Amino acid sequence: MVMRIRAAVSREGVAAPVIEDMDLDAPGTGELLVRMVATGICHTDLNCHSGHGMPIRKPIVLGHEGAGVVDRVGDGVTGFAVGDHVVLSGASCGTCPSCQAAHPSYCDTGIPLNFGGRRIDGTSPLHKEGEAIAGSFFGQSSFATHALVPPQTAVKIDPDVPLHLMGPLGCGMITGAGAVLEAFRMRPGQSLAVFGTGGVGLAAVMAAKIAGAERIVAVDVDRSRLDLALELGATDAILSSADTAEQLRAIAPRGFDFSLNTTTAAAVFDLAFACLAKEGTAGVVTRPSGGWTPDMAALLAGGRKIHGILGGSANPKTFIPMLVRYWRQGRFPFDRLITEFAFDDIEAAWHACESGSAIKAVLRM
Repeated sequence: MVMRIRAAVSREGVAAPVIEDMDLDAPGTGELLVRMVATGICHTDLNCHSGHGMPIRKPIVLGHEGAGVVDRVGDGVTGFAVGDHVVLSGASCGTCPSCQAAHPSYCDTGIPLNFGGRRIDGTSPLHKEGEAIAGSFFGQSSFATHALVPPQTAVKIDPDVPLHLMGPLGCGMITGAGAVLEAFRMRPGQSLAVFGTGGVGLAAVMAAKIAGAERIVAVDVDRSRLDLALELGATDAILSSADTAEQLRAIAPRGFDFSLNTTTAAAVFDLAFACLAKEGTAGVVTRPSGGWTPDMAALLAGGRKIHGILGGSANPKTFIPMLVRYWRQGRFPFDRLITEFAFDDIEAAWHACESGSAIKAVLRM
């Protein structure tokens, strides 16, 4: 039996998703029905809505940083019960070599499952008076009051944790923190330069402090965000300018063990690669706007590496609960990045993300 829900729909020609009434299928075999409590807005949502991200079919319900409560459990699902509190992460098949190795971000069918607007069987769970509405975005489409999700997408967390804060752990926080702790495997005494202090960059700063990094340098064009980076663990902050490269060399004359670029600017890709020490690694979580070619001589002669990172190269099932533990200990205060909005105020939240006035907007359902 279908249920009536409210969901924010991305259509062609509108500045932000608009909340509409529609129908959601009952949970089928291998699905959970989750009542959404809150959902973060990520730049991937912004880019897909605007047409600057991965190609998607519209109309579609986006949203992929959901947190909620399991309302129903479909046939064949084990490990979940009605009432479980869950954070939702990306979709994956669960059976390919990457999934079996606990690297679901690199699932063989990850792109169609996350961006295709369809379940794994090719259907969408969302309908509106005969109109096809794409859903299952990142296995959730959580800009809605309810979502159908496969068990691979849901991560159980303790019921005493404030669920309305936890959604960003499913994408932005796991990406930044995972880059440092999982992809880089940072050790005490190493150094990191972070370019861009949005949610992903600040998560990386906090994770580098947890890892025991000796130098953590934040680079941005926004002074207030740099001040926050210093409060969260950065040892140095650089307001981006024409002499950023010189300032980085002054801090680390030999270069940095790691850099993480969270921006799309080709000039920043150059900086993030040029600041590396020999055998250093440049992590990238998004592609550059326009063309960019790395310095192959520096790459070869210095043993430097470029590391593409999706989802922090982390396993959400184990990494998200670990981040919750760090948050409880006061070592990963990601809630300081959050600005909350009512679901009905999604347009204001959307524009706050676009303008940068909110580091991480979270919609309260």
